[in-house]
Amino acid sequence: MKWPADRISQSSPKSFGMYEKAMPMMAAGVDLIHLEVGRPSFDTPVHIKEATKKALDDGLVHYGDFAGDIGLREALAGKIQSYNKLNPTPDEILITNGLTHAAYAVFMAALDEGDEVILLEPYYPQHINKIELAGGKVITAPLDRNNGFRVDKDAIAARITDKTKMIAIVNPANPTGRVYTREELESIAELAIEHDLMVVSDEVYEQILYDGNKHISIATLPGMWDRTFSMFAFTKAFAMDGWRMGYVTCKKDFMPAIMKISVSDVAHVNVFIQEGARAAITGPQECLAEMVKEDDRRRRLVCRRMNEMKGVVCPNPEGTIYAFPDVSAVGKSSAQIADEILEQAHIVVEDGGFYGPTGAGHLRICFGAESYEVIEQAMDKLQDYFAKQG
Repeated sequence: MKWPADRISQSSPKSFGMYEKAMPMMAAGVDLIHLEVGRPSFDTPVHIKEATKKALDDGLVHYGDFAGDIGLREALAGKIQSYNKLNPTPDEILITNGLTHAAYAVFMAALDEGDEVILLEPYYPQHINKIELAGGKVITAPLDRNNGFRVDKDAIAARITDKTKMIAIVNPANPTGRVYTREELESIAELAIEHDLMVVSDEVYEQILYDGNKHISIATLPGMWDRTFSMFAFTKAFAMDGWRMGYVTCKKDFMPAIMKISVSDVAHVNVFIQEGARAAITGPQECLAEMVKEDDRRRRLVCRRMNEMKGVVCPNPEGTIYAFPDVSAVGKSSAQIADEILEQAHIVVEDGGFYGPTGAGHLRICFGAESYEVIEQAMDKLQDYFAKQG
């Protein structure tokens, strides 16, 4: 008996980075500060939970629409029109189990064996397995740290072949915290149109922005709606990571194939939590602004303190919940530094090399995952660690 299937054994080994290394210490009862997991620390806003409870009490417990509740899709069409400046119909929106499921369904529907997908590096590693399980091949286009990890049109163009099917981006970017400008997105769009490529746009951090930065959905650029899969989630902005609520929008012609994957995979998303999602979209938005304001306070704390540490340079992220400090001047690999911080300071941070070779020499620090007070404690411990280096 052959086990497992080739698509499993031939895909990249699954890794959860430093979290995986921290697990034995967690099991042994060691008290760790977790700055590696990209999750919000906030509780889900009350009105969202109340709407979900009411849906349960009202008996909303049976099978639902394969594409997602029509009321939620109508609400999302309004949000996408007002915030993202796109004009999808509800039939051009699919509700998914988080953005992860949305990406999986799109890659499975779009890719044939051997199709190449270009990822900007540093990349979001969780997209790699999805691409490979669909039969695709990941090609990375490294961005220059000395240029602030800006989109490099030439680096992308150099990796386009006759097998290239798609470019996948995360904007705002994980792990770098960049918010891509219109000019940067236009350079990607020009390549996509010139070479007739699809674009997958992961926009999970679209509403977590700082210092006046503006989010632009690449599908709004001329000629891009017809070739773009725009993916969103409630995960970060509404502190709903455990709810697994996401959605994808694209032109109607693409939907039947994506629906075929989604229906075969999950049939449809949990029905009563969709009422919570609708409350998130249609209810008060002050909670979102308050959480982003607190994220900004934590961001400024981390960047200020990290920049005071020996051998560390920490640019201010423009969006997301991540700082990406450069620790290359310390004289050790970022992997070794992350390991030592775990063992000596009992703080879990991610090695930048987890996001590809271009990320090596950096650490990714999630300032959204712990309270301000806990982050202060972490910064004190990191200050001690870096003071002892060299």
